[in-house]
Amino acid sequence: MSEAQPTPAGEPTEPRPSIGLALAPVVALVALLLLNVRWFGSADNHVPLVLATTVAVLLAVLVQKQPWKQIEAGLIKAITMALQACLILMVVGMLIGAWIEAGVVPLMILWGLKLISPAVFLVTACGVCGVVSMATGSSWTTAGTVGVALIGVGTAQGLEPGMVAGAIVSGAYFGDKMSPLSDTTNLAPAMAGSTLVEHIRHMIWTVTPALLIALLLYAILGRGHTAGPDSLSRVQAVIDILGEHFVLSPWLILPPALVLVLVARNFPALPALILGTFAASVLGLIVQPHADLRSGMSSAFSVLYNGYAIDLNSALSADASENTRAAAGTVQALLDGRGGMKSMMGTIALIFCALSFGGVMECTGMLSTIARKLLTLVRGTGSLIAATILTCFGVNVLASDQYMAIVVPGRMFRTAFLDRRLHPKNLSRALEDSGTVTSALVPWNTCGAQMATVLGVATASYAPYAFLNWICPLVSIFYGFTGISITKISDEQAQRYREA
Repeated sequence: MSEAQPTPAGEPTEPRPSIGLALAPVVALVALLLLNVRWFGSADNHVPLVLATTVAVLLAVLVQKQPWKQIEAGLIKAITMALQACLILMVVGMLIGAWIEAGVVPLMILWGLKLISPAVFLVTACGVCGVVSMATGSSWTTAGTVGVALIGVGTAQGLEPGMVAGAIVSGAYFGDKMSPLSDTTNLAPAMAGSTLVEHIRHMIWTVTPALLIALLLYAILGRGHTAGPDSLSRVQAVIDILGEHFVLSPWLILPPALVLVLVARNFPALPALILGTFAASVLGLIVQPHADLRSGMSSAFSVLYNGYAIDLNSALSADASENTRAAAGTVQALLDGRGGMKSMMGTIALIFCALSFGGVMECTGMLSTIARKLLTLVRGTGSLIAATILTCFGVNVLASDQYMAIVVPGRMFRTAFLDRRLHPKNLSRALEDSGTVTSALVPWNTCGAQMATVLGVATASYAPYAFLNWICPLVSIFYGFTGISITKISDEQAQRYREA
């Protein structure tokens, strides 16, 4: 059962369902996901999310006696939070298709194959993505641009796609959480009550060891990959095929350079990506051969919606070597059917389904009840930070959105941190150490779905290798129990933060 808790003025606030009622939709979701994956063998989690949302709605209406209009408003509000992300997804789909057809991605793959050794590729991929993400403030933009090219390079060099994608995700989220341009980096201190500068400086304590450990693990994983004769011949065959089907002019670096410069100069991400998309389309018409302008424009329009299509097998001669055929298969898998607005529609539908579930859990008070239950287990600073980290991860799993994974725990734990005389920057760091980075580890989360879609690697395949995303929360919990870098405040300061 649940009841609306009155405010001092006598007005009802959010409902307070029992923990059993709050956990019922969660149990239903987990059971439905297991049924879908284990029994039906499906990777599409849309229907389990819809059914779990239905369970939450029925419990809210029949047990909590909440009106449907109120539940519907909460559901729509949650979906509205992701509209900007969905717009970016559609544009990123267009951008990937345009960059492939224009030759931008093939050029990046070519340079990567020539310059990066397989032994250091994972370390390099993580580092490059970290720099790009810090400059742009967006892990999504990083994965959808240089990430796509790096997947191509790593695969061509014989590395496991899950390893490559894991290194890309680790680097992208390092830069995302440390960039002052990132939305989550600004959101976390706003929820906790600290400043942006305090927040970023405090995160250095956790993200630095996490990154160093991740780079060490990538160096160990890559150590066994050498450019032997077979690998060199396979790489050369891929280079030859790219050269046969694309004009790989150095001018093609202009579209990605344009996007990086615009976003680094605080230009909004969405229009920057649109400009980068159409700059590549125009440059592709100039650089790549077409029968005439009309056919070139028709192809460009088709790619923006349907994605890039190529059939290399039909172009191979009958006497082509096995190595050439294998290389053609590699390039085919890398480029064919990639990009296009249509390729993002499944992900956008998943986001809507996931946020519908999260919105119902939020507006009915079920999410808050679960978080409050965690607070009863808190005994000291270490357990409080651990509870915050676990709650952020739990919200990423249940609400399927990293913004909610920062906002909800931020609201829930702010008073608890001040009661223990802990500086708000401790809370803001904990929010990002889990809420931001663990979002990419959940397949049905907006971030997990986005990374899997643009990189072409299932979340379950890359998650074990996204080392920074696992290590960062563990370092944060370790600091909580040991007291390392934990900043205390006085009673007077705590009171000022409460009144702020």
